[in-house]
Amino acid sequence: MSHEAAIKQFVIKEFLPDVSPDELSADHDLFGGGVIDSLGLLKLIAWIEDRFELSVDDSALNPDNFRSVAAIDAFLTQATDHKVAGG
Repeated sequence: MSHEAAIKQFVIKEFLPDVSPDELSADHDLFGGGVIDSLGLLKLIAWIEDRFELSVDDSALNPDNFRSVAAIDAFLTQATDHKVAGG
């Protein structure tokens, strides 16, 4: 199940209030584009843990997991599949 809409909504609300969801492409580099910095990443991770009831451990803190809406969605899909499987 894709979470792209929820991720875009959060990113726009927190970091890009003047951008519409249509303007934020799923593959836009959030770090390279200056949308999210290290503090923003912490905020994003806290939101993921709260919204999806996941614990993001240190081994998952690879910036590539959070580089774009699509990357975050892929990370969540993998993490929730693992959680459902009993991981």
